[in-house]
Amino acid sequence: MMASIDFKRDVLPHLVAVLIFLLLTAVYFAPVLFEDKAMAQHDILQFKGGAKEIQDFREATGEETLWTNSMFSGMPSYLINTRYPGDFSGVIHTILTFNLPAMAGNIFITLLCAYVLLVTLRLNTWLAVVGAIAFAFTSYNFIILEAGHNTKSLTIAYIPLVLAGMFYALRRNLWIGAAIFALGLTLNLHFNHLQMTYYMLLMVLVFIVVEIIFAIKKGTFAELVKRGLVLGIAAVLAVGVNFGRLYTVAEYSKHSIRGKSELSVANSGDKTSSGLDRDYAFSWSYGVGETMTLLIPNFYGGGSSTPLDEDSESYKAFMGMGMPPVQAEQIVKQGLPTYWGPQPMTSGPVYVGAIICFLFVLGLLIVNKPTRIWILAATILSIVLAWGKNFEAFNYFMFDFFPGYNKFRAVSSALVIAQITIPLLGMLALYRVIRDRNVIQKLDKKLLIAGGITAGICLLVWLFAGTASFVGTVDSQLQQSYFPVDAIRADRESMMRSDALRSFAFIALAVGLLYFYLKGKLSATLAIAGIGVLVLVDLWGVNKRYLNDGDFEKRVVENHFQPTKADQMILQDKDLSYRVLYLPNPFNDARTSYFHKSVGGYHGAKLRRYQDVIDRHIAQNNMEVLRMLNTRYVITGNEQQPVQRIPGALGNAWFVEKVKTVNNPDEEIEALTDLDAGTTAVVDVSKFKVPAQDFSAEGSTITLTEYQPNYLKYEAAAAQDGLVVFSEVYYEDGWQAYLDGQPVDHIRANYILRAMPVPAGKHTIEFRFAPKSYEIGNTISLVSSVLLLLVLGGAIFYSIRRKPEEEKVKV
Repeated sequence: MMASIDFKRDVLPHLVAVLIFLLLTAVYFAPVLFEDKAMAQHDILQFKGGAKEIQDFREATGEETLWTNSMFSGMPSYLINTRYPGDFSGVIHTILTFNLPAMAGNIFITLLCAYVLLVTLRLNTWLAVVGAIAFAFTSYNFIILEAGHNTKSLTIAYIPLVLAGMFYALRRNLWIGAAIFALGLTLNLHFNHLQMTYYMLLMVLVFIVVEIIFAIKKGTFAELVKRGLVLGIAAVLAVGVNFGRLYTVAEYSKHSIRGKSELSVANSGDKTSSGLDRDYAFSWSYGVGETMTLLIPNFYGGGSSTPLDEDSESYKAFMGMGMPPVQAEQIVKQGLPTYWGPQPMTSGPVYVGAIICFLFVLGLLIVNKPTRIWILAATILSIVLAWGKNFEAFNYFMFDFFPGYNKFRAVSSALVIAQITIPLLGMLALYRVIRDRNVIQKLDKKLLIAGGITAGICLLVWLFAGTASFVGTVDSQLQQSYFPVDAIRADRESMMRSDALRSFAFIALAVGLLYFYLKGKLSATLAIAGIGVLVLVDLWGVNKRYLNDGDFEKRVVENHFQPTKADQMILQDKDLSYRVLYLPNPFNDARTSYFHKSVGGYHGAKLRRYQDVIDRHIAQNNMEVLRMLNTRYVITGNEQQPVQRIPGALGNAWFVEKVKTVNNPDEEIEALTDLDAGTTAVVDVSKFKVPAQDFSAEGSTITLTEYQPNYLKYEAAAAQDGLVVFSEVYYEDGWQAYLDGQPVDHIRANYILRAMPVPAGKHTIEFRFAPKSYEIGNTISLVSSVLLLLVLGGAIFYSIRRKPEEEKVKV
């Protein structure tokens, strides 16, 4: 039987919701949508620099290179910019976001997915719209966009859609829910920010544990298992669609800094034998007290560089120092380090909203027990994980023993769980207040308790803010630079007090609205609208501190990548391949990669062996290592002498005279300390065989005659049998060497380079990068994509044909 669809009842409200989301997005991102402006997002600019060679190759050939030599002397492109034609999910994302430009599309799809989640939980359209705003306008969503973490943002955006599918499958229709779940997880995985997906899985794990406990108590465990198995199949389908991406990344991960170190712990300095270095992973740990920013945004001073005005104590102090008003105003408006928390730096706090925190506490009092238990547990887990090194007992245990956790850094981002669970419980609480005001006993009292707790905390902070130290980790440096530190601390105190009072006011207004609704003085529509406006004004105002119209400008990318005098000088060298070192900031800069093949770059998962060489040799200015990397030019950052040419760069390949044999990675990297790279190759003979240890290189030559990022061709003339070292990074999973058209083995030399025995005579040597993992993964992605489209089509057809459901979700 086909269900009857009433357009006004079943379709129109959702269309209105989408239009509201489009309007909010258009207003916030008007400079992007209507003025052709963009933001200088740091990570996006770095991405464009690192991806330039890859994109140029794609445009020229229509193919994927899968390897680039533009960063860190060569690395796979999987985590930079690789397309998987078999994966159709990118097309689905484009349709769902109406092809809105980046940033605008990110927030719109977050609004849409949050709306779907709340609608599946039976919230009416207007409550779901309010909840979607609460989800999407959490400050972290805008702060990461300002930083350029677009893929992180999109991965987070699809978490509510995953939850929507899971809840719908478990509480309502299994098959429709499983289809939504498969779609949500597919899109979540598509953007390849596995740390955010990992946090989502932790949240789901908490939910599953609580769900199992209550299912056993109610005798519904068998039904839960059945539905769970179907969701498991849906998850397999989602993984299948993304298999090409996941397979290649998993293959690469074992060679990257996220994989196991081959050096001994003593030699490498690692605190763990597998995964990231512990100190590195926990360097961005949220302070225990800093958790208060969820309720009071400027509790710890906001960001590391906060613009102030003429009313600030800092401005007055600069004026008191005899500084001209224009200069004092310029300094404070450029931003001062008002953040005084334990993190090295931060763009801003994680703020979920004062009203949302109040509703969350109310939810703990009135929402059904299973729901509030799992949400509270997940929220607590999120906060404790974000504390990182500030709660060593738990977090070091997680890092050392919980599967996969040591692959991720910046643990403060674990608060992504809380920024989902807190609004979720808050909106379920608001739903119950609106729906069940005559059912829940002493609801008005519980409302006042929740309001009293949250508003009371704000009031106490306002009253006793002066007891905090307001001493930041940068203050000693500020004093050395003659900054008015006492005035900056006074501004920190003022910011805390101001935001505490601000949050108090929003909570008081929200409590008042709901109290009048409970007493019959306000209609449900007015109460919901009032709460929605307050939530939007609250979150919008805080977000504008970190991402506002003044941050957008025209021709951002073009201006950033204007070739400097140094670039122009180097580009006059038309040789096929050589490398450049950007001396001022070599390993956190991908702008150089836009124009040149760089020794450095910017990437959070570079090859571990290359990182070892950076730490042990390049950072120590080992010129032999720079020579073997064919580093021909150094960009100095000095206007008088912007470029220096390194004498003795060894070129693309060379014959060596002898092999220094070693027996393990520790000996291998140590041998680079006093290596004469032009005459000697270091080979770990426990892993690679060499035909001899002494060679005559006299009269032998080798020249690179053709270059593509994934293909190299050399012409060699060997006077006698010899060993050639190639100034190319060794990577075993995909590079195949050919001698006169026949596949041959090649070995690793000098810890990170390739080498190959070459018999006497004239030869053509080629290297091709064609990893099997990409081909296999892409095939599986294609098959899975087709299956996903069939599943989605079947779900849509089934939802139209099925009878209307009567079951309700308990909240």
